[in-house]
Amino acid sequence: MTRSDQHAPGKSLGQGMLITTFAIGLAALTFIFDGWISKQENPNQQPVVNELRNGTREVVLQRNRQGHYVAGGSINGLPVTFLLDTGATDVAIPESIAREAGLQAEYAGQANTAGGVVTVYATRIDALGIGNIQLRDVAASITPTMGGSTILLGMSALRQVEFTQRGSTLTLRQVQD
Repeated sequence: MTRSDQHAPGKSLGQGMLITTFAIGLAALTFIFDGWISKQENPNQQPVVNELRNGTREVVLQRNRQGHYVAGGSINGLPVTFLLDTGATDVAIPESIAREAGLQAEYAGQANTAGGVVTVYATRIDALGIGNIQLRDVAASITPTMGGSTILLGMSALRQVEFTQRGSTLTLRQVQD
């Protein structure tokens, strides 16, 4: 037996361990960077909330790298991601998410969007939550042509709260009656 034949099994084992270690390291880096990128897109996955002595509820949002306010929330108990859009008349929901949230399309209408005129379907959201702010019976539009999983949080919801922007933060306030 030659000397190189005697070391072959150990060499193969070492190469296998090196490849396994590399794969585990790559998976760990992917996991870490995925979380970092997600945090850059939506720094408000768990928004900062306050409740003042007078019962006013506040949610403080940080602007993302693109200059938008994106936040985690819920529609009828379904976890969703909102993009605050003061230019949208209603809350605009992709059809797939509307189906998951149990929303019923009422009647068809037309909406002017950045992509042109589209057909939308009126609906009502029983419960919309963002942080500790809870809104009831909110007008919304199911938008079949809207892709993705982000919901535009339009003025039908935002008119029910006070909001103030300072620097890179936006504070939403729900004043209790």
